[in-house]
Amino acid sequence: MTPTGESGANVNSGAERGGVHTGVVVSINVSDGGVPKLSVERALVSADGVAGDRQENLKHHGGPARALCLYSAELIDALRAEGHGIVAGAAGENLTVRGVPWDAMVVGARFRVGEVEGEVTGYTHPCYKVRACFADGVESRISQDVRPGWSRVYARVLRGGVIAAGNSFELSAP
Repeated sequence: MTPTGESGANVNSGAERGGVHTGVVVSINVSDGGVPKLSVERALVSADGVAGDRQENLKHHGGPARALCLYSAELIDALRAEGHGIVAGAAGENLTVRGVPWDAMVVGARFRVGEVEGEVTGYTHPCYKVRACFADGVESRISQDVRPGWSRVYARVLRGGVIAAGNSFELSAP
């Protein structure tokens, strides 16, 4: 299956008004280092990332330009339909989002969720530690270089605040 689905219908479509796509945060995920990240109901977000979340390897994860990692709930659903064991947080994302077109999650796109505003800074490179999410053990299944449109994205936090699962997620094109 592709991000547009086998039928050609976009599996990531959400409400769009005036160039703003609206979806919902289905899961906020944190860990004390590594994966999987576990779901929490609410979290404080700052330029440093999500409170209670820690990265083991700061060379490849975290920092101001990678304060948040986001992924699509629809893509997780599609991967599960292919037989992969991935669930929200298992690939290391902090926010699992449903209802926004993932192809609109490009560098420079801005989003608002709860009190938080952020900006997409780039695509992630899947870490070997997420191999367990995939039936064949090949983490490149979610690599932007190998499978464009299937990658998680990194974002910087422009304005911090509190977010909660179920918050509206508004995405604006760059």
